[in-house]
Amino acid sequence: MNGANAVRVMLGAIWPSFLTLKNGIPASQGIDTATMISFFLFWLGSVPFLVMHPNELRWLFMAKSVVVPVAWVAILIWAFVGTDGGGDMWNQKAKLEGSAYSWAFLSSLTSVIGNYATLSVNQSDFSRYSRVSVKWQLIYVPFLPIVFTFISFIGVAATSAGAVKYGTLDWDPMALIAHWPSRAARFFAAFSFALAALGVNISANSLSAANDLTALFPQYINIRRGQLLCAVLCWALVPWKILASAGTFLNFMSAYAIFLGPIAAIMVVDFWVVHRGKYDTLALYQYHGIYRYTKGWNWRAIAAFLVGVAPNMPGFINSINTNIHVGVGDRPYKFGWLLGFFATAGVYALLEMVVAPPRETFIEKAVLPDEVYDANGGGFVDEGVSLGSGEEVAGEKVGWKERMSKIL
Repeated sequence: MNGANAVRVMLGAIWPSFLTLKNGIPASQGIDTATMISFFLFWLGSVPFLVMHPNELRWLFMAKSVVVPVAWVAILIWAFVGTDGGGDMWNQKAKLEGSAYSWAFLSSLTSVIGNYATLSVNQSDFSRYSRVSVKWQLIYVPFLPIVFTFISFIGVAATSAGAVKYGTLDWDPMALIAHWPSRAARFFAAFSFALAALGVNISANSLSAANDLTALFPQYINIRRGQLLCAVLCWALVPWKILASAGTFLNFMSAYAIFLGPIAAIMVVDFWVVHRGKYDTLALYQYHGIYRYTKGWNWRAIAAFLVGVAPNMPGFINSINTNIHVGVGDRPYKFGWLLGFFATAGVYALLEMVVAPPRETFIEKAVLPDEVYDANGGGFVDEGVSLGSGEEVAGEKVGWKERMSKIL
């Protein structure tokens, strides 16, 4: 939806009459006709990138890594120069005290962690295509918090400057940019946000969903099909309602985090603590391999996940429907990711290492992907389809289903 809002500002900068387009959508839907058109155009423009292999998108992310930082630093400069120091943000004081301040801080922290929570469980979906050594990838550990904090500061500074110049507190960057008198400035600033949204949609959303779908239905879905399916299903999620207000967005991020915390805990504990980095890569893809557990289910992981999520459910329910009062039951929800992560981590480690250790999964030496590749004489499989020369056998008839399978 961020991309749609950016496209709306871009179109409004080119054709100002687009912003005054007659609205034919009921106000209860949380979106107007102009924004719906923008959403469709951004969605349509994203589809070609979804049918490309991630390795072919390197140029897109190189462009994003240059254009977006330059544009956003320019916005920060505008905020400081245009208001002689960024407005009144330096003079703001907390309006809450005591325990109310502490709980508000924890709630905000959980919302912020919601951004990291996504990366913590699905960054490997994209980083596995990287040509950079794993050692160099460790730079993300200190670098990501610095980048996230700096970007957040740009948002605060720009919003504060907008309040001074335009009299409104616009936390939505597109609402702020819409005030700018220069149509060219509005277009290029919005373009940087659209480019950023496109990159995030591919790397953190559609590609991750596609990987999950290929794991669930490997016979029917590959990466490309999974991304296209994700693109279709996004309409059913009505994302414009999520961004209807700042409160709604923060509730969404908090709710998102309470489920991802336990998942991240299981992944971390299983790899680093239980198996100490020793996985049999080939066995991971064997239907009756050592990682089948109990008829394909690891009940220890399910039990640990439920333990991590359960304390947060009263607060989660209250965030969805404020008419349902849960008393102090909403307190755990305010630090839901941290609670879910550590509770799940402790329970999972206990079940896996003490109560009912799955000894068949403990191996002496890790079987790495490169070893599997070499053992097969250099042959490999890409997205579940063996790669050959790409040439059809002479005289062999290929039907429309086979041709569509090659395309998708």
